[in-house]
Amino acid sequence: MSRYRRANIKGATYFFTVVTERRQAILTNEDVREALRAAIIKVRASHPFEIDAWVLLPDHLHCIWTLPEDDADFSTRWRLIKREVTVAVGAKYFREEFHTQRRAQKQQGTIWQHRFWEHLIRDDYDYEIHMDYLHFNPVKHGLVETVKKWPWSSFHRLVSDGMYPDEWGTQ
Repeated sequence: MSRYRRANIKGATYFFTVVTERRQAILTNEDVREALRAAIIKVRASHPFEIDAWVLLPDHLHCIWTLPEDDADFSTRWRLIKREVTVAVGAKYFREEFHTQRRAQKQQGTIWQHRFWEHLIRDDYDYEIHMDYLHFNPVKHGLVETVKKWPWSSFHRLVSDGMYPDEWGTQ
């Protein structure tokens, strides 16, 4: 049995990686994007958090969240978001060959991997490194030649806010 211990610091900023089950390339499909957006809006209404950055790739996503000062429970947020997306589009993307006994017992669909990866952002340098990693990820995976060409990223908002120059991430 795993003895992995997650960070548990209230009000902290975290970097996350969330992956589809068996790397299904479905996250950039319009219906999944819309379900994910709706799920985030719904969950943020009851469990607030700030989205500092986000990038959506076909089979995984990266994001940076800052939690409220009195809250460290990002796991509940991810559980609720994944569940909302699965309820919204799970029947369309259900894969019988991925539906294990464990998934059946937990009444889970076949869209998401069970877990996610988180990293506690330690300081400003760590924040900057993870922001750059997140935004450069579509280029790293060969999906586009420049960061600004990837449409599903907070990069565009951050350029508008003056945080990144428009040509950042050009090879």
